Amino acid sequence: MTLFLVVIVILGYVWGKSYNFGYGGLIIALIFSIGINLISYFKGDKLALSMANAKQIKQADNPYVYRLVENLSITAGVPCPKIYLIPDNAINAFATGRDPKTASIAITTGAVQKLENEELEGVIAHELSHVKNYDIRLMTVVILCVGLITLLADFMLRSRFIFGSRDNDNNNNGNLLLIIGLVLSILSPIFATLIQLAVSRKREYLADASASLLTRYPEGLASALEKIAKENLPLKRANKSMAHLYIASPFSATEKISNLFSTHPPIIERVKKLRAMI
Repeated sequence: MTLFLVVIVILGYVWGKSYNFGYGGLIIALIFSIGINLISYFKGDKLALSMANAKQIKQADNPYVYRLVENLSITAGVPCPKIYLIPDNAINAFATGRDPKTASIAITTGAVQKLENEELEGVIAHELSHVKNYDIRLMTVVILCVGLITLLADFMLRSRFIFGSRDNDNNNNGNLLLIIGLVLSILSPIFATLIQLAVSRKREYLADASASLLTRYPEGLASALEKIAKENLPLKRANKSMAHLYIASPFSATEKISNLFSTHPPIIERVKKLRAMI
């Protein structure tokens, strides 16, 4: 989060100086970043659920899923989160929220239909582990912070044409800003991916281990992950900005450049570690 703030401050400072706004650009960037962080902290979970087209359910809507989540929540010692279903045939799930009291778990209908009881239990336990470990707070905030960096880079790229310049000095500054904005626009997706990798990979291994302790049956989650890998079915509404939230990548293997730039560790490695616990 400190890194995000530093990048935003630098962008604001360079933009303000280039167009003779003094520290105005810095102040605007700070206000904007604080506003985005507040929105992501208090409303980020709702935005993530909306982007996934998740619909909240009550116990009467799906007693089977509701009981699984409720029982595992009691075992984990956390409040039962709000439960959502994503109308998608792929097998996947994610958790979001600020803390265990405001947490939500979203599960695809494909996971409910295709996974055996122990497998679905392992998937839900994995997501509850993210809730208990407070991964959900950081993961949710990262979504909007990555978006903010991308927006600022895009604004810097376009500001040369919006504000123009009145003299040669300003013109030179404007050209410099255009170059900086262009470079940042190219690098921002890579920057965003690296941040997501730093947040996701080790937390996924930790959530796998925590889920195994919760269910006392590592094979359930291992088998579910194998089904995800074998099926290799992408989500219909897969979104790069929230890919790190899911239990497995929401994109098919052919859509990923390589495991190096995946937001998740290779499933084969996760399965190997899970079965080593048996």
